[in-house]
Amino acid sequence: MTTATMTRPEKVAMNGVDVPTLIGTVAFVGDNPEAAKFQFRAKGEWISGTHSRGTVNGYFGAGGEQSHSKEFVVEADHPAVLCGADNAPTPVEYLLTGLAACITAGIGNIASARQIELTSVRTSVEGDIDLRGLLGLNDTVRNGFNAIRVKVTVEGSADATKLAAVVQQSVARSAVFDMLSNGTDVTVEVA
Repeated sequence: MTTATMTRPEKVAMNGVDVPTLIGTVAFVGDNPEAAKFQFRAKGEWISGTHSRGTVNGYFGAGGEQSHSKEFVVEADHPAVLCGADNAPTPVEYLLTGLAACITAGIGNIASARQIELTSVRTSVEGDIDLRGLLGLNDTVRNGFNAIRVKVTVEGSADATKLAAVVQQSVARSAVFDMLSNGTDVTVEVA
């Protein structure tokens, strides 16, 4: 058989990922860099005490205004030990969840593109924070996390080396990991 007659097998949907669409999206964005410019948005509203409600619906992407299939509502609060009513996770717990979700989604996409069938992906994230900074008790103590640790356990149809490479690529391409490890400019305006 000559190389001219050899064909690569067609990549198919796997792990709940439409792989042909994923590959097509990557190719389209590669050919149309303006389509890569997205702006995600969220709104927040105070309810009472430390309890707030956030909503997510519209975003700009793929060259125009977009909206989700529905408005998503996310509530946040603090536990009683931190003067809250424990109505919902804390904002910093959402940050940890966002990191876990971003890495996990990347694993799903990358494994699927490589045609690796996943049987399990578990991501646990821990963050260490010293409240003395947040409470204004010590100006040398950071307000936020001083360390975050992620542990990923992944099982699937590939060997441990290939699965580890999927995780490494997911971390390398994770938007949330990038924002946390490289910092992001944030501006706050009082209206």
